[in-house]
Amino acid sequence: MKIAITVRGEDLSAQVDQRFGRNKNILLVDSETSDTQVMDNSVNLNAVQGAGIQTAQNVANSGAEAVISGNMGPNAFRTLQSAGVKIFLCESEVTAEQALQKFNAGELEEIHQANVRGHWM
Repeated sequence: MKIAITVRGEDLSAQVDQRFGRNKNILLVDSETSDTQVMDNSVNLNAVQGAGIQTAQNVANSGAEAVISGNMGPNAFRTLQSAGVKIFLCESEVTAEQALQKFNAGELEEIHQANVRGHWM
């Protein structure tokens, strides 16, 4: 399964970023092989509006079936949900590798609604 993880870096040792739409990088990880690819999201860092929607569309277009992030706003949530992408929350004090381990062990919470308001920074 391809999983998108918001990160503060460019590899599995990077910490999970609490922001979804306005984070710099998204790590695309194959949960079975641990092959990774970095998706640059810097175009949305300072977007006036639509960062969550655009990031969610990019993630859905990447073929990811799940997202791991610290928080998820309502517009991004709806966009991912309509694309059939599952959304999981993870605390920021862990690395992408630890988040992936928690995901594989079934220890991450899948959310069914946004957990922050729009334009959360």
